[in-house]
Amino acid sequence: MRLRRIFAGVVLSVIPLVCAAGPGAAQENRPVSYNFLAGIPLELGNPGGSAPGSNDWACKPPDRHPNPVVLVHGTGGNRQDNWGTYAPLLANEGYCVFSLTYGAFDDLPWPISAVGGMKTIVQSAGQLRDFVDRVLAATGAHRVDLVGHSQGTLMPTYYVKHLGGGDKVDKYVSLAPLWNGTDAFGAAQLVEGARTLGAGALIDEGIGAVCQACPQMVTGSDFLNALQADGIYASKITYTNIMTRYDELVVPHTSGFLEAPNATNVVVQDECSSNYGEHAAIAAEPVAAAHVLNALDPDHPRPVPCVFVAPITGG
Repeated sequence: MRLRRIFAGVVLSVIPLVCAAGPGAAQENRPVSYNFLAGIPLELGNPGGSAPGSNDWACKPPDRHPNPVVLVHGTGGNRQDNWGTYAPLLANEGYCVFSLTYGAFDDLPWPISAVGGMKTIVQSAGQLRDFVDRVLAATGAHRVDLVGHSQGTLMPTYYVKHLGGGDKVDKYVSLAPLWNGTDAFGAAQLVEGARTLGAGALIDEGIGAVCQACPQMVTGSDFLNALQADGIYASKITYTNIMTRYDELVVPHTSGFLEAPNATNVVVQDECSSNYGEHAAIAAEPVAAAHVLNALDPDHPRPVPCVFVAPITGG
């Protein structure tokens, strides 16, 4: 009876650690919250900091995961609040994990300085280039894998195509990608109508006063047309596009669906109808997370769970 109690106590103490580590076998047991809002308390408690498990500049990639993973946040996010789930999850899996804040107005006080993705995509891509070079120099790796969310799926394409990233990126995993831009809230029709009336510059300047990248991501924008002119994908990179049909900011969600021999397209609801996650939740919920882990390590696939996923939080 005593041995049974001891065994039961050991099991009960281990279960929370295994569950916290998420899908797959964990290297360490950093707590993982499958909740998109989990990063907000981190930023509030440590302004300008990094999410647990990320930006350890002494990290050396193991043989199983030779590529460091660079997390690229979405519009309005930063290196910490966008990645409260993925930084500890990937670190637990044995990856060297790094995350930057790009496109922020660093000369302004916090919390304004913590709002990233506001500057032009070209400016942000330059910051990504410099950050990847720093990661490669620190780790000794030859290439990185990218995991991006929202604008963080599109902006790196400029880096890959025009700033030398094509030889430095191996796997490119996108959560809520928008290769064909977005028409959320009728933005594309608004911009097209303004151009027809000769007021296109006013629209760009008006929106761009707050978010310079935002008009660039609208379907049919001059920036997107130029980026798409010779194709989105780079031949040396493996792409995985993970979408949700409930996306309210990438409209339609199929903007992220782009076929190619080196690309895999996933809509999370195709295999899990109880997943109601939308644009925010997809960057934290466990169904998409399993697809990300499989994309980063296709030689060791794990089952993709089907669980209830709530909008916004994912948890």
